[in-house]
Amino acid sequence: MKKRILAYTKYIDTLLSSEEERDWDEEIRRHKDQIFFFAHERLVHLIVFFLVAVCTVISILTLVVSEKIVILPLIVMLFVLLIPYCMHYYLLENQVQYMYRQYDAMVKKARKSDYYSAP
Repeated sequence: MKKRILAYTKYIDTLLSSEEERDWDEEIRRHKDQIFFFAHERLVHLIVFFLVAVCTVISILTLVVSEKIVILPLIVMLFVLLIPYCMHYYLLENQVQYMYRQYDAMVKKARKSDYYSAP
C-alpha cells in the first residue's frame, strides 16, 4: 500500500507540473476515486490501530493488577504490532491529506479559478 500511494501521488505531481493539455475533468474523476479508496484504507487502519492500542493498554493494566509475568510476551507482541500500525496510519493520513491538496490544484488548473484554492 505504501508503494502504491507514494507512486500515485508522485504521478499526480508529474501531471500537475506538466504544461501539456489534458482532460482535467477525467483526471479529477480518477483522482477522486483514488482519494476514496485511500481514505477507506485509512479508516480501516485507524480502526485496527485503535483496537491494537486498546488491547495493549488492557494487557498492561492486567499485568499491573494481576502481577502475572505470563502476560509480558503478549504485551511485547502487541507493541511490535502497534509501532508499524502507527507508522502506516501516519503515512496514510498524511498522503490522503496531500491528495486533497492535489485535488484542489487539479480543479484550479481545470477551471482557471481561485475559488477552490487551498490555504
